This record gives sequence, structure tokens and C-alpha cells, in this order.
Amino acid sequence: MVKHQPLQVYERQLCLSCLTGIYGCRWQRYQRSHDDSTKWERLWFFILCAIFLLLLVWTYFWWATQNDYSELNWLLYNRSGEWTDGTVTIVAATATGFTYVTFLMILAVCHMPVGQQLHLYWLHKVMLTAVFLTTVVGFVYISGVWGDEWKTVLISLQVMGPILQLGALTVITLLAWVVAGQVARAESMNSQVALALTYLAVLLAIYLAPLSISSPCLKGRGNFTTRPAVLGRRGAPMLAPENTLMSFRKALEQKVSGLEADVAISLDGVPFLMRAGSLRRTTDVQKVFPKRQWEDPSSFRWAELSALNAGRWFVRDDPFWTVRSMTPQEISWAANQTLCSLAELLALVVQSNTSVLLRLQRPPPGHPRHLTWLNDTLQTVLRSGVLQKQVLWTPDWERDMVRRVASGLQQTSEEKLPVDALHERGLLRVYLRYDRLSATEIRELSSHNVSVTLFTVNVPWLYSALWCSGVSSVSSDAPHILKNVPSPIWLVSPDKYCLVWITSDLISFAIVITVFTFQRWRMSGMHRYNPEQIMLSAAVRRSSREVSLMKEKLIFAEIDNGMGATEGLSLYTENGYDCYTNEGVSR
Repeated sequence: MVKHQPLQVYERQLCLSCLTGIYGCRWQRYQRSHDDSTKWERLWFFILCAIFLLLLVWTYFWWATQNDYSELNWLLYNRSGEWTDGTVTIVAATATGFTYVTFLMILAVCHMPVGQQLHLYWLHKVMLTAVFLTTVVGFVYISGVWGDEWKTVLISLQVMGPILQLGALTVITLLAWVVAGQVARAESMNSQVALALTYLAVLLAIYLAPLSISSPCLKGRGNFTTRPAVLGRRGAPMLAPENTLMSFRKALEQKVSGLEADVAISLDGVPFLMRAGSLRRTTDVQKVFPKRQWEDPSSFRWAELSALNAGRWFVRDDPFWTVRSMTPQEISWAANQTLCSLAELLALVVQSNTSVLLRLQRPPPGHPRHLTWLNDTLQTVLRSGVLQKQVLWTPDWERDMVRRVASGLQQTSEEKLPVDALHERGLLRVYLRYDRLSATEIRELSSHNVSVTLFTVNVPWLYSALWCSGVSSVSSDAPHILKNVPSPIWLVSPDKYCLVWITSDLISFAIVITVFTFQRWRMSGMHRYNPEQIMLSAAVRRSSREVSLMKEKLIFAEIDNGMGATEGLSLYTENGYDCYTNEGVSR
């Protein structure tokens, strides 16, 4: 009597199928292989790692520079003459590319513990090449037009260094399982040594990274300085059209300690508030004076400037994505703003009893007020009734004359000068961009009773860093955001951080040693192979789909060749091969 033995139904491995399918389009079990990855696929794995690191730096760059997104948009506007929020497109593309590459990186790493051969699908290779070329072009372009922002990245690394080090330590420790498995599987001693030393070198670099970190937020509570005052730079330009009365009123609602404004001079000698070199961006000059839209704002009379709408652009363009959160009344108010004169701003300062920092713009040569513009502005300040101590005066032109006429003004320098030079000139305040001074220089100026005001500070991490550095005040486009920062985002004493650093390193080292030891013991008995296993694995080396089908054909061929009723067909491996078994069935 003949006994037939049915082949056991194959249990689908969904996770493994998705893993190899998404990464290499190997959805079927006969397409997968436990053979060693080819040199070409190993090369692509290293290319994937390199692109991942490149995207990691590129993504961090855009996170660190979010404080200055508006500066980039203005820079692009000055180059092209058309306003576009370029940062939205760049950040969205960066986030998409980084997510895609990170996903592929995770899939590739997951191939290693399950012993699957790396095989990157050709479409992924094309996409990776496109991502790489796009990122390189972005690096070159941004470094050319916005290269100063790399200083901001360096500042962020010092501030966020301790947090980044702990994150990197966690990731590299988790990778110990994968690396240890690869070391144990490596056939040659040279490969094992090279892989282990590379991993240990990276691990050691992360362990010792805190030696190069000098974050200003590593200080004790006893050395904690008072909260820096916040000046509304051009008012609150994220909440209302910049340099308008609405913008300054919105800033005062955020409890700012002072206001900052850019002052230009009209053709008939009226100081007014304007930032840009033309009126096209923030007014409807193209509609009212189409033939004069490219002219300098100081070439217009005040009556002509007063006829322009200075708020409709804000409602239309929504440059900071805040219009949608405004009430209908606020939108109507913003859409009907006009240019603000210096006299109107000073009247608001008197009413609110705040301070004001004035940045003056000299009219071009040939302007009727080219020689008297400074005196025109000074006289407007004196006639306003504002207390002189409430005005921070920044122009360096004719300071001696200004002191004689208005000795109570707070003379402020926009130059980076040594402490001795500042005292010699009678300057007790400096107003600089935030990346012009280091934490050490800030502390030195503060110790010599020189007040430091830095601009433009819009994000909590930068505000926290300057707070820890001892800055007395900052100028911000986002006072509504800084208002919600009651303390630095993190503040740790050096002794406590040293304890955390050493403890985390020791724990990580203990985990790594344990993992390497366990993986070596686990792999030591996994090198037994049977002929069927070798035959099936070797079939994958050929690219032909027809030859790949020989895996399953071989199984049925063995059955048809007259295996006994009690014989079992067992194709297995302790390393994770697919398993088929036959058990006797009597009839």
C-alpha cells in the first residue's frame, strides 16, 4: 500500500516579506536568500549610510536656522524682487527626503539580524541618487547666499550638545546587537577586527564628546541671571504688518519691555518707519504709483506715503501663517494699516511708558535731507515729549552733537568694540546680531557694566542660550513665543552633568560588552549546514527567475522520487531558513 505524504502548508512570514519586499522587491520566499551580500550591494549600503548622514546634517541645519527663516525670505526677495516663502518648500522637501532615507536605513539594518541578503531595489537606487544630488546642490547654493548661518549651527551644537550626545549614545548602543552579530558571522579574522575597531572608534568618540562641549546652560542655579528683556522688533511682525501702529500695539500686548523701529526720512523731512529699500513688498505702491514702485521710499513725500496701504499685503500673503488665527475684526484692522511716522510711534511710547530703540537709515546722496536727516530725526524725538532715557540711539554719526543736544539719550553702539573703546566713547550699550558675540564676550561686557542687546531672537532654544550667557535684552520678531519661556529649556550644573555623562557611558559600555559576548556565544554553534540547504542557497546567486524557481521544484522532485512513508523531508537551518517537514500519514 502506497503512503502519500502531503507537504506541510508554508506559514507566511509577513514581517520578513515586508522587510525584503519594500527594500529589495523580494516579496516571495523563493526570492530571498541567506547568502552573503554581494560587494555591489555592500557598496550601496555604504552609499545609503553616507546619504543618511548627509541628510541628517542637512535636516539639522534647517532645524537650527529656523530662527532666521524670515531673513532668508527677505534675502531671496531682494534678489528676485518677488516675495516667496522659500523655506516652506525647502523644509518640506528636506523632511520628505530624510524620512525616506531613514526608512531605507532602518530596513537595511533590520536585514542583518535576520540573516537576509542585502538587495536594494533599482528604483530606490535611482531615488537615492536624486536625493543625494539635490542635497548637494542645496548645500552649495545655501552656503553661497546664506553662508553665515553655519555660525548659527555651531551655536546650536554648543547649546544642544549634551542632549545630542545622549541621543547619539543611545543609538550607537542599540546598534551593538547588529554589529556584534555581523562580527560573529564574518568569516575572516581581518573582517571581524576591522568591523569591531570601527564600531569601537565611533563609540569612543561619542563617549568623549562632552570634553569638547561648553554649553552656556551648564551652570549652577547660583550663577543664574535674570530673564532678558524682550524688545518688539518692528513691533510684532508675526501678528500684524511690520512697522505699523497695529504691530507695535500687538507687541505691547505681549508685555515687551521696549520697541524697535527702522527710521527713514521722507522727501520733505518727515521721519517714518520703513525697513526695505522699496515700497513694493509692504505697500500697494504698484497700484497707487505704478511708475515709481522701484524708487527709494525716501524719494516720496509724506503725503504720498500716507496714501499707501501698508497692511493688505500681510492679509494676502500671510507670511508667518498667523492670519488664520486672527479674528475678522483683527483682519479688517490689519488690512487697513498705513505707514507709521516716527512721531506716531513716540506718542505710543509715551502712552505705554516703554523704551524704544531707533535704527536710522541715511537717505541717498542728492536727497534734500542728506545733510540734515539726523537733526530732523533728533528734533522729532525732542518734540514728542518722550523721556530721553527711554530712547536708545544707535547712529554713530555726529554722536558729540547728539550728546550736546540730547544728553539723556542712551547711546548704543552697533559695532563690536573692545570694552576699553566702548568706555572711551561713553557707550554703555551694544546692539549686535546674536552670532557676533560668544558667551565669554557677553560675560566680559556684562562684568564691565555694558548692557548687551542681541537681535533677532525668535526661538526658545536660542533665547535660553542667551539667557544663560547673561544677555540683558533681545530684539525679537516673535515676542508672543518668547513670552511663553519662563525659564531656560534646560539648565544643569556641571557636576550633575558630569555624573550623568560618566554614568551613561558606563551603562552603555556594560551593555555593549554583554551584547558582544552573548552574540559570540550564540553564533558559535550555528555553522552546521546540510546539502539541501547549500543547494537551495546557491540557486539564489543566479539572477534568472526560472532558476530561482528550482528551490520549490527541488522539494517536489524529492517527494516524487519515492521517499519512504516514514521518511521526513526537512530543510532547515538554525540561522532562520524557511522550514518544510513531512510527517507520516498511514492509510
